[in-house]
Amino acid sequence: MQLRHLRYFVSIVDAGSFCRAAAIIRVAQPALSQQIAGLEARLGATLLHRSARGVCPTEVGKTFYREAVFILQRIERLRGIVRSTEGEPEGPVGLGMSSTLAVSLAGPLVGACRTALPKVTLSLVTGDFLRIKPLMESHALDVCMVFEDTPTHGVSRKPLFRQRLYLIRPANADNAATSVSLDKLAAIPLALPGQPHTIRDALDREFGAAGVIPNCVAEVDTFSSMLSLVKAGVASGIVPKGDFSDIPGYEGLRPVVIDPPIHLTACLMSSAHMPLTSAAEAASALLAAQVEKRFGEAVPAEWERVPI
Repeated sequence: MQLRHLRYFVSIVDAGSFCRAAAIIRVAQPALSQQIAGLEARLGATLLHRSARGVCPTEVGKTFYREAVFILQRIERLRGIVRSTEGEPEGPVGLGMSSTLAVSLAGPLVGACRTALPKVTLSLVTGDFLRIKPLMESHALDVCMVFEDTPTHGVSRKPLFRQRLYLIRPANADNAATSVSLDKLAAIPLALPGQPHTIRDALDREFGAAGVIPNCVAEVDTFSSMLSLVKAGVASGIVPKGDFSDIPGYEGLRPVVIDPPIHLTACLMSSAHMPLTSAAEAASALLAAQVEKRFGEAVPAEWERVPI
């Protein structure tokens, strides 16, 4: 098996047909078909479903595609890895970040990276940890700063701080209470993250332990969608953020403390099976330094040191 076989296969899957792939990579279609047939023979497995509408990977083909993409990405990054090892950190770094953390930290981090690591290029993906975790496991992302509900096994993790969950209400909400208990939440229309989701896991566990059935009137898949519903007065939300002064247009949302508190832990994570490149290590250290800097200056009220 040679690298060209991996490139050919990935190109075919991406293009959805032998004809389109042949035109893109400038290889005659009969020769391309012959190469893939030889690859399947060597592996002893069928990698592609062929039909009049094109091709798509089999289940085995999907696994082979994922690994082939990873191998090709690593090869593309070899030059930067070698040069980074010899001197200044250099190369791309895939960074995953929880959406609520990205609101406050993504801008300062990218700015600090441009200054301190000018040869490092960040590729930022935001979302819930359960969405980001598979990308980290497949090595599509190098480092992640995410909220977790319970300690995650099989990853390298560095806890940074604890963050409590807040009930977020519209600016014109009638109830002016500054705290709310779990049983009182049952009477409040809520927009909650749909499963699977780290916040929803934590809430379902706490609601279940308290014997409370939440009044979930809508499920959302993004932080911004939840904020939009809250601002429109459709429902209240529950998020790991208690200050919205840094989100233009949402400064008026009212955070309400949930009592007893429900905490998530913000952690830096990376694969336990793949050493970080020098560029990824430098970016990870810079992100941890940015968090520590916030603790030394104007730490957000909802951040807490992780108990030792």
